[in-house]
Amino acid sequence: MSPYTSWFWRFMKRSSNKNADMEKRPRSAKPRGRVNAYFTHHLWVLVSSLGVLWRTPMATLMTASVIGIALALPAGLHVLLQNVQQLSTGWEGTAQMSLFLKPGVSEKRIQTLAKKLRGWEGVAEVRYISREQALAEFRELSGFGGALDSLDENPLPAVLVLRPTTEAAEPAQMALLLGKVQKLQSVDLAQLDMEWVRRLSSIIELGKRGVMLLAGLLGMAILLMVGNTIRLTILSRSQEIIVTKLIGATNAFIRRPFLYTGLWYGLMGAILAWILVASLLGLLSAPVSRLSFLYNSQFSLGGLDLETVLVLLGSGLILGLLGSWLAVGKHLQAIEPT
Repeated sequence: MSPYTSWFWRFMKRSSNKNADMEKRPRSAKPRGRVNAYFTHHLWVLVSSLGVLWRTPMATLMTASVIGIALALPAGLHVLLQNVQQLSTGWEGTAQMSLFLKPGVSEKRIQTLAKKLRGWEGVAEVRYISREQALAEFRELSGFGGALDSLDENPLPAVLVLRPTTEAAEPAQMALLLGKVQKLQSVDLAQLDMEWVRRLSSIIELGKRGVMLLAGLLGMAILLMVGNTIRLTILSRSQEIIVTKLIGATNAFIRRPFLYTGLWYGLMGAILAWILVASLLGLLSAPVSRLSFLYNSQFSLGGLDLETVLVLLGSGLILGLLGSWLAVGKHLQAIEPT
């Protein structure tokens, strides 16, 4: 006798005993007993369906592993995008604006302009780089010292480096500030040094949409795989289903163990996906930390947060339950006693 048939007979026997006991009780106790029996049966089917899967460990592990890999791919990409976004947020805090001044601006006028800019809202710091300092810095960093010595005069302009506050470091606020400084008479050219950060933000946004599309496609694949697994289980137990229908079992009663089986598949796949993503992040953590140290950064690779874990587990449960529901609803009605 198979597990599905055995639990059905045991439940029918238990239900008949309970009905006999309820007949002896007052009528006011019957609704409460029915509710308790309903939830007790669901709990018992939930545990027994896990026991059925436990009896076939290799087949269960293979199905759950495929679900886990399908869930781990978008989850891992999502976590990596979160880390890149966190890194770009830190870069946005160091964004600055370079104001290249006109050649004829005097030193006194430059100091007055710097003092004026320090009083503006959204400006945290203004640093002055004279023409001599700019030439010395360019000579040191470029390696063209010999070529610079042959020049008759210093071609580099004086520069005011403006660093915004944390609140004003947003791209929209920085654009407004750029428009204001470009109108100053002493400023020849104003350059915003965060264009590449904005491009990176656009790439991250594109990556998020790509992850969502990939998650949708893999979710459909999980539905098909769970549905096919449940379909094969239903076909292999078609004779048992016919027998249980002949003795009065409803479709809802027969459907429950298959639904809980799909739910267990989804939960086990989600847990495996969690383990896979956490393991991969652990393997990447040390190389990322070494690379960050080489760039004098304190960045460290973040792991799965609580929200991502809950979404991962919930997605696995919903996909497993939905896949089994679709399969059972289609194939159970086709099995009828003749």
